[in-house]
Amino acid sequence: MAERLPATLRAYRRLAAAAMPFTPLVLHQRMRRGKEDPERIGERRGEARIPRPQGPLVWVHGASVGELVAVLPLVERIRGRGFNVLVTSGTTTSAELADRRLPSGVIHQFVPLDAPRYIARFLNHWRPGLALIAESDLWPNMIMESAARGIPLILVNARLSERSYVRWRKAPGTIAALLDRFDLCLAQSPHDADRYTELGAPHVGMTGNLKLDAPAPPADAARLADIQGAVDGRPVVVAASTHPGEEASVIEAHYRLRGRFPGLLTIVVPRHPERGAGIVNIADVASLPAVMRSRGYLPGKRTEIYVADTIGELGLIYRLSPIVFMGGSLVRHGGQNPIEAAKLGTAILHGPHVWNFADIYSALDAARGAEEVADATRLAARIGAWLSDAKLRQTVAEAAFKTVDMLGGALDRTLAAIDPYLMQLRLEQR
Repeated sequence: MAERLPATLRAYRRLAAAAMPFTPLVLHQRMRRGKEDPERIGERRGEARIPRPQGPLVWVHGASVGELVAVLPLVERIRGRGFNVLVTSGTTTSAELADRRLPSGVIHQFVPLDAPRYIARFLNHWRPGLALIAESDLWPNMIMESAARGIPLILVNARLSERSYVRWRKAPGTIAALLDRFDLCLAQSPHDADRYTELGAPHVGMTGNLKLDAPAPPADAARLADIQGAVDGRPVVVAASTHPGEEASVIEAHYRLRGRFPGLLTIVVPRHPERGAGIVNIADVASLPAVMRSRGYLPGKRTEIYVADTIGELGLIYRLSPIVFMGGSLVRHGGQNPIEAAKLGTAILHGPHVWNFADIYSALDAARGAEEVADATRLAARIGAWLSDAKLRQTVAEAAFKTVDMLGGALDRTLAAIDPYLMQLRLEQR
């Protein structure tokens, strides 16, 4: 196989092997920043403390929370057919989600670092009969080592951001060599399918976005009751998954509206929770009382900006407000996923930069289930209009819900595409 690899991948393998002596330092630094679980650090070296279950095993990999949420229904269906399932991910937040929401009997492990020895150790222990990799987490050694062992590789819910697409186009031989090792590439959209085909994936199909079939995120009943009691009928707006540069616009919009809507509460959910204190500082500059959820606060009567800087609570926060601004869209990030907000009956606002979910935002906008705003002035104007007109707001929310419901079906199409591989696993067991 080595002779057929492009020089870039041969160099990558050598560098990854040479870097192994430094991995303890890297992992230690990540532990200090809370990015690794000290009790499970061995999993990042491919070590397992859990025995492999008997029988065929399907390995499903998603990089982080978003990818894991998307494949949960797929994992449930595969497990429901009697297969053993191993799920891997790379972040502590996704591990927490896995602990709460994976079906009984499904094993979670942290994905090993992409060094040949660690990947080999992982594969030697788990011996998967099929590997499903979500979206675009293309680690070269993981792909090459799996393919070399004859493990069928399928890219599910495949998407490719503009940034990744441009980057891979600069290394066509490298990406083609990786994609050629996949048996199937099941894309989220025609746009993604075209990109993967152009980059060299030999067998591409369009099955749709699995996130559209994922259930609405849950909310802890006791926590929801607590915060609903604290909000106590106030008008509420949520700014979800915000990025640097957006919170100032959200807080400016709040400032413009607070006189018209007494008691207005804006809940800001930063994409990266460690930025919570900085958002409070922005609110302080605007003379707006603000508190952080991570410090145990509920919004008090004087609180105007509530910073929900916690993990895994969007399902709770969305249930508090009929209006949600989706972040990552006023700045050039590409937008965050609006599906969960739509499923929970909110009217959605977003900025112009939504290329990460272009097809979904386009469908929402066309159905008038969402609306684009360009700046704080327009954001304030649309929030004000929807707060003033409950009927209009409800019409928008219903359009959003119907749109994401209509776009579903990816789960059944994905299962139909991988069914021959599951049947083969079953035959091999017999």
